[in-house]
Amino acid sequence: MNCRTRDDRSVSRASPATGENHKALRLTRMRWAATCLLAGTIALLLVCVLYQSEYPWLAWLRSFAEAGTVGAIADWYAVVALFRHPFGLPIPHTAIIPRNQQRIADSLGHFVEENFLAPELITGRLKNHNAARALSQWLAERANSEAVADAIVESLPGLLNAIDDEEGARLFDRIVIPRLRTLDVSRAAAHVLQILAEGDRHQPLVDRGLHALEQWLTDNSGLLKAKFSEASRYTPARLDAYIVERFVEGIVTLVHEVVDNPDHALRRQFDGALQDLVAQLRTSGEYRRFGKSLMRDCIRHFRNGDYYRVLLDHVRTCIVDDRDPRRPAARGIATVLLVSLGKAIASAPAMQHKLNAWWLELAHSLVVRYRGQLPALITEVVKSWNAQEVSRKIEAEIGRDLQYVRINGTLVGGMAGVLLHAAAFIVAR
Repeated sequence: MNCRTRDDRSVSRASPATGENHKALRLTRMRWAATCLLAGTIALLLVCVLYQSEYPWLAWLRSFAEAGTVGAIADWYAVVALFRHPFGLPIPHTAIIPRNQQRIADSLGHFVEENFLAPELITGRLKNHNAARALSQWLAERANSEAVADAIVESLPGLLNAIDDEEGARLFDRIVIPRLRTLDVSRAAAHVLQILAEGDRHQPLVDRGLHALEQWLTDNSGLLKAKFSEASRYTPARLDAYIVERFVEGIVTLVHEVVDNPDHALRRQFDGALQDLVAQLRTSGEYRRFGKSLMRDCIRHFRNGDYYRVLLDHVRTCIVDDRDPRRPAARGIATVLLVSLGKAIASAPAMQHKLNAWWLELAHSLVVRYRGQLPALITEVVKSWNAQEVSRKIEAEIGRDLQYVRINGTLVGGMAGVLLHAAAFIVAR
């Protein structure tokens, strides 16, 4: 038993050709065993025929040998008739598998479609499995996410190198450009500004702008004095300088007040102006036309500058550099994103429920749409096989068990012959 287990494991690791040879060898051994048993019953029958007159008790062995020989020959014929013509003779209803290859192919495809690809069966099996949770928990393990990220990053250079400049330009024209043309720039800008305004996220930007204004006024006070003197030719220079200095000091003081006071009136006025701008960007036809015109100019500039090649080369360079273990930027980013995604889904049962529902709906639609294609592929492949090759493959798979049928037929037939002889003997007495 242990030897057989080791042999089976070694065959499973071997090449397909080695596995087929092993199956053929086992079939040959069992075929010889069944044939030798048949030869043994025939030899026993001949011995009984020759010596029964001298030893009457051989009638019992003769009954066994006669019935066993008949059973063995009948089962041999039945087994051989499945795969070929016995002795090469075109006997009707023999070579069943080669002659019915087309019907077997159709039946096999129909069987797979009806019993394995039923939408109710597949969705019923998937419904009881929380695939979203299992996947999220798997991704939450950093080692698993790193393996996925490595596979993605390693496959990108080959994909990018397979795309030449012309293909990249066609791809950009076919996929990116149509979406950019339909993009409502003004609404997108309004959405971005609205996100900034929510929760006062724009206030740090306002502070930076105020500090920049203060710095500019301080650095350019001399320029302001000169411009003021040019505009006021009839006032003394010292008076002009005094007025400009007081003006700059007043503006700087106001800036400090606005920075230090989150509820300053100027901040509230700016917030109101920002909300008005958001509303105009969403509703104004003038802003929408300006946004479309701006997008057209950007697309034209992108095309005229041949930035397709520049962008593609830049992406290639970044990906190739990222394969350097010393700078694994994309790999690290992808890993972090996958781990974060896994943890987020694992901690959100509602999201898992939605993902599982989406997965079941997708699986159902895919099965309904492509249910007939896999069976059709199976049918076409089986029909394309050589009939003799099909017969040989099937016999290699189940022929060994069929040889046991021959052996059992010999032994069962022999025992049935003995029982019939015993019954006849009892009736004759």
